Amino acid sequence: MSYIYKDIIQDSDTVIRKKSVNVELPLNAEDKQLLMDMLQYVRDSQDNELAEQNGLRPAVGIAAIQLGIPKKMLAVVVPDEEGNSQEFALANARIVSESVQLSYLKNGEGCLSVEKEHQGLVPRHARITVKAYDLLQDKEITIKASDYLAIVLQHEIDHFSGTLFYDRINQNDPWHAEKDSIIIE
Repeated sequence: MSYIYKDIIQDSDTVIRKKSVNVELPLNAEDKQLLMDMLQYVRDSQDNELAEQNGLRPAVGIAAIQLGIPKKMLAVVVPDEEGNSQEFALANARIVSESVQLSYLKNGEGCLSVEKEHQGLVPRHARITVKAYDLLQDKEITIKASDYLAIVLQHEIDHFSGTLFYDRINQNDPWHAEKDSIIIE
């Protein structure tokens, strides 16, 4: 993958709203390479020096549709407080259970495919369970996610149905948080 930001489809392009399809398992060489390139893009975007050199916007995740490829594939690199990262290169990810309790990022969300700022809280389930094939482990896995990881996975899985984060913002009261929800700093 070239590290040129223009390769990422923007929300002005109707392709970003296209529904993605499952990929055949085992992954073929092309799909494996795409997933690894996506993962490397996210890793590199979090390295200040590489991001500056290559004109990358910082990211924690990317879905294949953001490159114009309507396949259910995503890559995430979510750093934790200790300086470690949880990394996944997932195919056919699906949410199999979700909490009733909601969570929000305090300052809202952003997206590589959305340059315009959309202010407001994006309601997400506080806890989710995701099943997917993970290329890094070369097997079907179950991820029990909460907090920031849960939000990132929901954001990327939303891309599979053509949903963007700002579609979920309450248009009448953008900063409204449901009772008993969790606000993540």
